[in-house]
Amino acid sequence: MSKLHILGIAGTFMGGVAALARELGHAVEGSDQNIYPPMSTQLEQLGIALRQGYAPENISADCDEIVVGNALSRGNPAVEHVLDAGLKYTSGAQWLSEQVLPGRDTLAVAGTHGKTTTTTILAYLLQAAGREPGFLIGGVAEDFGVSARVGTGREFVVEADEYDTAFFDKRSKFVHYRPLVAILNNLEYDHADIFPDVAAIQRQFHHLVRIVPRRGRLIVNGADERLAEVLAMGSWTPVERFGLLSEGTAPVYEWSARKLREDGSAFVVLHGSREIGTVEWPMLGDHNVLNGLAALAACHAVGVEIGAILPALAAFRSVKRRLEVLGSARGVTVYDDFAHHPTAIATTLAGLRARVGEARVIVAMEPRSNSMRLGAHAEALAPSLAGADAVVFLHRPELAWDAGAVLAALRAEGHAVPDADALIAKLSTLVRAGDHVVFMSNGGFDGAPRRFLAALA
Repeated sequence: MSKLHILGIAGTFMGGVAALARELGHAVEGSDQNIYPPMSTQLEQLGIALRQGYAPENISADCDEIVVGNALSRGNPAVEHVLDAGLKYTSGAQWLSEQVLPGRDTLAVAGTHGKTTTTTILAYLLQAAGREPGFLIGGVAEDFGVSARVGTGREFVVEADEYDTAFFDKRSKFVHYRPLVAILNNLEYDHADIFPDVAAIQRQFHHLVRIVPRRGRLIVNGADERLAEVLAMGSWTPVERFGLLSEGTAPVYEWSARKLREDGSAFVVLHGSREIGTVEWPMLGDHNVLNGLAALAACHAVGVEIGAILPALAAFRSVKRRLEVLGSARGVTVYDDFAHHPTAIATTLAGLRARVGEARVIVAMEPRSNSMRLGAHAEALAPSLAGADAVVFLHRPELAWDAGAVLAALRAEGHAVPDADALIAKLSTLVRAGDHVVFMSNGGFDGAPRRFLAALA
């Protein structure tokens, strides 16, 4: 077995690669600029040495291969050292495709939103069906306690990201996986740092469509017009569409869900016009109903009897940082959520609103993704927060756009603060018993969610 150094090891994808490599018997070490939970916790539990920063001396001299995360680019000291020293290097996606996926039936979950949750539901359902799948999820699955495992079954479930692969490979990561089944959840403009427009993203999705074999399956959101345009570019694989069914209307997709509760916590599953059964689970929101439906359709595509696994969803515990309840203090419930795109923000808040009714919902937001920081979603941000009663932005000095315009457009009370300490202080003056406070960020948020809960307590 070889010794790997993983650059960018604390990222959700690269942390999963590290876990798989360790399980396969490789010696693993890694470095990253920002190391925070839950991935840092997982890596420490696996006994993987983590080194802060990208100094060349952080890479041990006896490493056989360097696995380079897509957050690193030319000019990075570690990258320049790898190139100058002539070290062997690869990307995380390519390492996965060469070391883990050969001989497996890969089920890939793609889409602008919902990838992590859908991947987790799919792995959980295959486990419930006795398939013992492998998986790589962009987050720590509560039901498995890890973000990745090799698995002993034939299926391997992978969160299939459209972001580019590495500084030396500008294809989307998902083209490396060559899936038998691909879920296409949705498609919107995102990743403004690498895609000039939505058409560029559609081209990458079509590259994925091109490599799914005829014996496989494409599971596609039937209501998404941009995905329909992707399929119109050419499709050679059987397509099954999924979607929500309005009361009193006939099914138009191969897979449909009819909600029994407005918050999405109970719904009927239909295959064509035939009712398969009812799901009652702890998840909230229309988006999660669709995520669950897509995962069920993918299970069916690999021969799982759907009626037999529906009851298992009642015990599904989702992924860390997906509207995760951190705890309550002084009558205030605190959540940690990964939402960072306007659509995900809006659907998450809609699901929570359906559950909590008239109770106040307060959002603490860190606009941290590259698209957010570049201002690509600035106009859509205020409308996406319509479900909140108050919003506090962490407006760091380097943020390139004016938070004032967003605050002025909010339906709710809005505030902007320069750092996490000020954010916690502002929230402390706003909250009262009965409130629900949702922290939204795709980063570490300087530990603000747990710090705020501790301050309350």
